[in-house]
Amino acid sequence: MRAVIQRVKYASVEVDSRVMGEIDNGMLILLGVEAADSDEDIEWLAGKISRLRIFDDNQGVMNLDIKQVGGRALVVSQFTLYASTKKGNRPSYIRSAPEMFSRPMYEKFICRLEQLLETSVEQGIFGADMQVSLLNDGPVTICIDTKNRE
Repeated sequence: MRAVIQRVKYASVEVDSRVMGEIDNGMLILLGVEAADSDEDIEWLAGKISRLRIFDDNQGVMNLDIKQVGGRALVVSQFTLYASTKKGNRPSYIRSAPEMFSRPMYEKFICRLEQLLETSVEQGIFGADMQVSLLNDGPVTICIDTKNRE
């Protein structure tokens, strides 16, 4: 799994001009799934994100996690995170898992993140043409790949 996490002051996702998910202070999480992913990847990634200390403490140091600041999460499916640009100029998405596999993994990830954060997680519509709006805070943007645990 791959995730791009952005610390935001505000984020929303719309489908057909209708807001499907919206948060204030928190994280916008773009999530990509590949066929090699497993429940272990979900557990590791959800745990890592829930404990990620990217919010400022009273001294202005990124030392607090999302729960400590009362933040919310918005998760948006993003198959293009597995784009390969190795050959030519048109990206290949062959590493992105097909919907039959990736949709349940996306849903399991959201459920696990909700358990860890002890609150509901906002989300987009899997596979839909979505418009995402955000106000990146910092900016702080973190990329995580479960196959390259750095």
